[in-house]
Amino acid sequence: MAAKAGDNPDSLMTLATVFCLRNLRKTMCYQGFRNKLCLRSDIFLPSEICDKLVNTYMELVHTDSNFEPEESFFQLFSDPRSTRLTRVQLREDFVRDRDLEAIRKQDLIELHLTYCNSLSSRSLKTLTCFRETLVSLCLFGCNHIFYRKGGAPLACNEDTEDDEEESPASRQALEMDFNFQGFNRLRLLNLGGLPDEMDAETLLKPLKSLTSLDLSNVQLLGTAFFTQWKDRLASLVLYNVDLSEDSLEVIEKRHCNLKKTQCGHSLSHSRRTSKFKMTRKILTAIVQRLINLVSLDISGHVMLDNCTVPHFEEAMGRPSTEPCKSSIYPFQELKRPLQFLGLYDTTLCNVTHIPAYKVTGSKNEDQVLNAIEAYTEFRPELAHRAINQLFDIARIQHCSQLLRALQLVIAALKCHKYDKSIQVTGSAALFYLTNTEYRSDQSVRLRREVIQVVLNGMEQYQEVTVQRNCCLTLCNFSIPEELEFQYSRVNQLLLKILEPARQDESIQRIAVHLCNALVCQVDNHHKEAVGKMGFVKTMLNLIQKKLQDRMCDQVMEFSWSALWNITDETPDNCQMFLNCRGMSLFLECLQEFPDKQELHRNMLGLLGNVAEVKALRPQLLTPQFITVFSNLLDSKADGIEVSYNACGVLSHIMFDGPEVWSMEEPRRDTVMDKMWDAIQSWDVSSRRNINYRSFEPILRLLPQSISPVSQHWATWALYNLVSVYPSKYCPLLIKEGGISLLEKVLELESSQPETKDMARKVMEQCENFKEDPMETNHGQEVNYGQRG
Repeated sequence: MAAKAGDNPDSLMTLATVFCLRNLRKTMCYQGFRNKLCLRSDIFLPSEICDKLVNTYMELVHTDSNFEPEESFFQLFSDPRSTRLTRVQLREDFVRDRDLEAIRKQDLIELHLTYCNSLSSRSLKTLTCFRETLVSLCLFGCNHIFYRKGGAPLACNEDTEDDEEESPASRQALEMDFNFQGFNRLRLLNLGGLPDEMDAETLLKPLKSLTSLDLSNVQLLGTAFFTQWKDRLASLVLYNVDLSEDSLEVIEKRHCNLKKTQCGHSLSHSRRTSKFKMTRKILTAIVQRLINLVSLDISGHVMLDNCTVPHFEEAMGRPSTEPCKSSIYPFQELKRPLQFLGLYDTTLCNVTHIPAYKVTGSKNEDQVLNAIEAYTEFRPELAHRAINQLFDIARIQHCSQLLRALQLVIAALKCHKYDKSIQVTGSAALFYLTNTEYRSDQSVRLRREVIQVVLNGMEQYQEVTVQRNCCLTLCNFSIPEELEFQYSRVNQLLLKILEPARQDESIQRIAVHLCNALVCQVDNHHKEAVGKMGFVKTMLNLIQKKLQDRMCDQVMEFSWSALWNITDETPDNCQMFLNCRGMSLFLECLQEFPDKQELHRNMLGLLGNVAEVKALRPQLLTPQFITVFSNLLDSKADGIEVSYNACGVLSHIMFDGPEVWSMEEPRRDTVMDKMWDAIQSWDVSSRRNINYRSFEPILRLLPQSISPVSQHWATWALYNLVSVYPSKYCPLLIKEGGISLLEKVLELESSQPETKDMARKVMEQCENFKEDPMETNHGQEVNYGQRG
């Protein structure tokens, strides 16, 4: 069968890279002087491997909460005789001046620095080390790189390896000496977020061969200086660039301020919040001056005058990419359609004819997805808005490009792990993109990626909206199967959510539901591990809180249900329940909520698990508890379930024999008589709200003469299950050796006639099932996942 889209496995290169990075000291490194990480002397790594190591390292640092960064990691690549770096992408405050200096001897072709706010003008000196080889450079959002630290002169201390803790550069000490002289091979440059005090035009003047330029949020005098790249520039980004005529006065003031700064006066960095303006005249000038343009981004602008063709004059027919039919006047000057046109946050994206093959905007799903793809890395504020629009598309309409949409949202959440707005909108979009409507189109790998980024969000943000969105998204998965690969992590996160005494009610309800689902139908070692995390105590704390509020809601019921599931065949968890005042809370709940049938069923199911543990049964053998269990035999709550579970608890206690029954009241014989009466009152064809994974606790009650009533309860339970749900329980009973044990029941003189009669019926049912395994009598099986 062909793999679903997005389900391709990781390459061996990727797997090996991640393994080495997680085990540096066991693979390519050793612990040197002062615990410094050093590369082994017998290792030489080509650029393909070095680039992969550095870029994957950065990804792990920012997306994997369990990955520990290494202080001297970049020093491993300081010697080009043993390591070769050519293409490096570094991002955010994690990167320091000394990291860049460590690789200064490498012949870098590409260097992308994104939001590296810990870099100062000291790194500008390091940049000059790459001037002869660098083809692509990004300094997007590196707000401090053009400022000196504390007014210190521009310097690169090549001898210092162990720097003191670096403080951010002073915003007052602007570095005026740096320029791009000598960067003759540079073709692609991103200066997005360049400080207003810097003169972009002067800075760019030496770069005669640029083919791609990003000037997002940069103040410019006009468009005339673009003509120096008239025959070369193919890609231009002018997001939030003010090119209107009324910006000239602002820029003239800037030049005056710069002169004051050079004379020793301080200058605070201006913050621009207004929306920038673009006129038809300026847009036309750009198109006319840059004749080889194939990609243009003018998103984030207000058009000052009418750039668009009146609707009644637009070309007829289907939307066209031909420039001559363009609904935007300036683009009629194009010689050919653009490959990319950024129109997000402008009114131009809504016109009919746009001469570009890929357009960003908010008009339709395609434009929105293009916007998320184009703006995620450098413009999270736009990506956030586009993801919000995708959320509306998935919620109200239908997402036709599901695979692409999911991959883009996942990428955005990974890239901006610390951006709350991205995490809120991204997690909300994931909820709708992973629901039942879209599930059949999603691969296992893709759904695992969703789970990973959701858990990242839960770890990073203890904020109500993010937590709720993440928990709701997890509810779209098959639990526990699809979450088992992150089983411990997801349980720890959910328990952390439930720790506060006063949690948001809706999050509490969802988290308890998830906890319950996670401990249902999993192996015992999972349950034991979760029990050690504090699961039992957390659930009992929730129950205690609800008792104090005198409220029996879903949180109360789910908490008891979760305890029922986690104590199934796990004696340690049963012991924890007793140690944490579980029995006291059981009695308080019975007294406070006498009419809550589902609550009673869940509590009695849990106590059935406790009663199966021989070492714990003496703690249940008190006059108070036996009286309560005996009274519950008469309960009609939830059909037979409460009565059945109460009888199960007593059956295990009776199995220990009369010698352990040390109390005078209630008498053992009296309780046994009540058990017989209860069993005989049950309808053997009752459909059950229960799910057995094993019959072992029931089967151990069969071949014995100590307690015939326990034997009868066990036989009745087996007959009910194999007759109502033959396809599920006949094979289980046969597999676990139940038939031979039933034969022994028939041989025992102590077995009651009605017990023997029922044992024969169970054996006949299983024999008939073997001959004809088709189940036709009882329709679809219904149960709720709990194991009694």
